[in-house]
Amino acid sequence: MNAKTHFGLYSILLFSFFSLTFSSCKQKENEKKTEEADAFAQADAIIESIQIPEFANNIINIIDLGAVSDGETNNTEIIAKAIDSCSNMGGGKVIIPSGKFLTGPIVLKSNVNLHLEEGAHVLFSTNHNDYLPVVHTSYEGVELMNYSPLIRAHKQKNIAVTGNGILDGQASNNNWWPWCGKDSYGWEEGAPKQHDSINLPTLRKMNEAQVPVSERVFGDGHHIRPSFFEPFECENVLLQGVTITNAPFWVIHPLKCNYVRIDGVTVNSHGPNNDGCDPEYCKNVHITNCTFNTGDDCIAIKSGRNSDGRRVNIASENIVIENCDMKDGHGGVVLGSEISAGVRNVYARNCKMDSPNLDRAIRIKTNTLRGGFVENLYVKDIEVGQVKEAALKINLHYGIYANQEGEFIPKIDGVHLENMTVENSGKYGIMIRGREEAIIKNVTLTNVHIKGANEDLSVEHSEPIVFKNTTINGKAY
Repeated sequence: MNAKTHFGLYSILLFSFFSLTFSSCKQKENEKKTEEADAFAQADAIIESIQIPEFANNIINIIDLGAVSDGETNNTEIIAKAIDSCSNMGGGKVIIPSGKFLTGPIVLKSNVNLHLEEGAHVLFSTNHNDYLPVVHTSYEGVELMNYSPLIRAHKQKNIAVTGNGILDGQASNNNWWPWCGKDSYGWEEGAPKQHDSINLPTLRKMNEAQVPVSERVFGDGHHIRPSFFEPFECENVLLQGVTITNAPFWVIHPLKCNYVRIDGVTVNSHGPNNDGCDPEYCKNVHITNCTFNTGDDCIAIKSGRNSDGRRVNIASENIVIENCDMKDGHGGVVLGSEISAGVRNVYARNCKMDSPNLDRAIRIKTNTLRGGFVENLYVKDIEVGQVKEAALKINLHYGIYANQEGEFIPKIDGVHLENMTVENSGKYGIMIRGREEAIIKNVTLTNVHIKGANEDLSVEHSEPIVFKNTTINGKAY
């Protein structure tokens, strides 16, 4: 073969290589565009899969069973009797009419809709003994036996709490909240608190040692607060229309549930750890038309803490958040920090976030004790007024106390923001703190316009962010 022929063959091979490379890149780019276009079509399919529960025509009004609406008489047994009777006759609606009704914990049963009429005001007892005996529940991503949630259901199907009434946990600086151990919530020096050795430190050790849940007994004599609304291992759950206030701890906490709709609910609760809605180990969840004004994260997707999350090993996935209004809180839409079993396929669209007391708009938080993963977070059509710290914060060094370093390397792959405006982003436009051993991957901003940031970007250990028609403080990226 002469030199000319050799060069010609080399040229053909080189051209073919570059043609294949270009075609491959073009194909990947087209696949990415298709994936992004299909993302919210998938969100629509998830919404479609969550059927609105239907209930039989049986109706029981708690007044007819002797309930007293003076705000002082305890109606726990009467409400329980109404729910049990309704469930036993095949289901239906239990009515709480206008008035103030005091009760202990409410236990929901299959095929029953607990309906609060206009003017109904349910007051939950401030006597902690009313929340005993202990039940199987969870605290900050760790299962345990503890005080009953204020409203709970276990292994039930087709359940609902609906209406225009108010659910008032009556937590305050004199009830439940002081246990967090902060004087701003009523704790006084020498009083018991959750970080005393017999409380959370013991639970944390039990978690790491994987003590059976049945042996993790707290409740009386301990100081770990209950959540408010907790369907546990339930299917086809509806929470609609009600206002929830003064929660002891997390407010709406679906746990190991499938097919959940939270619709038109107002959470107005500024206590410690008063997250608005925390789906944990859940699949197929729709949170829509809600208002969150909270003492902690507005919405936080969870999947277990440390060893417990890895033991349960159920990722939270297929979660759609739309048409919501986020006011006070640590974050608007948050994934973490208890995500040891992972989170995937979260879609947020058409939401408004605005408050001088809202810290971040979109937030992912974990560390190497939590580990876990985040795959496919899609955020679209979001209006942000004011936040304190950042429009987007991803932090793989999250920790507010004690050592948070371990051997479980988190993975973040696929965070997509589109059509988002921010008027005042606080300290940063975008803040990302990955890790050398856990590079943040596949972050894209499309048609995102951020104003009012003290610093445009603070990014560590991340693949280059892909910017399309995006500005921060007027600068095109």
